[in-house]
Amino acid sequence: MKINKKQKELIKIYIFLFIVIFVAMNWDSLSWMFNYREVSGLVYDFFNPYQNSDLLVSANTTMVSAPVATAAVSNKKAYPYSDKANSIEIPSLNLVTPLVIGESTDIPTLEKDLDQGAVYYPGSVLPGQIGQMLVLGHSAPPGWPIIKHDWVFSDIDTLNIGDTIMFYFNNTQYTYKVVKKDIVPKGQDVGSDMLNGKNNILTLVSCWPPGKDYKRIAVDAELVQ
Repeated sequence: MKINKKQKELIKIYIFLFIVIFVAMNWDSLSWMFNYREVSGLVYDFFNPYQNSDLLVSANTTMVSAPVATAAVSNKKAYPYSDKANSIEIPSLNLVTPLVIGESTDIPTLEKDLDQGAVYYPGSVLPGQIGQMLVLGHSAPPGWPIIKHDWVFSDIDTLNIGDTIMFYFNNTQYTYKVVKKDIVPKGQDVGSDMLNGKNNILTLVSCWPPGKDYKRIAVDAELVQ
């Protein structure tokens, strides 16, 4: 059967409409294809399959430029053993993310580490010590594809006072309770005013609003002794 010119045009229109409707119905799964950063990242990963996965570096200084560390004093209290890998769990957000232990503030390396999970900022104190511990993570706008870890801290603004954050480090479980949330200007010090010289404060930091580099959101959580 020979297809005339008009039929060919109709077939093209039907195919176009089908593609548009399919993309619209599956946007959450396909939107990454229209984001150059995700596409370039996947291409890079494809052609560099043997990257050094043992390289652990620090947090993204493009997200926070202020000093955050306080003097660390050893806290010898005992905390429960855990066989979980270094990670953070926030039950109220249904969030589980790897924790990358930062060792450098080199920005290109930081960007790669933030693709692997939340990042411990070197120079801040460790869990169980007196002072402030800073952990950075990416955030993304609604509908962003679940690829890499661009989304890990997208919803931390919905945390409530008293919500639990489980912090697993060095085969030890640390339990934190949210005590404060702040939105601060980009570049402002995120040092916590919840420190009292005897406690350990975990501060989660991300861009605000999610996916934008306008301000910062900082969520303080205090270690449960």
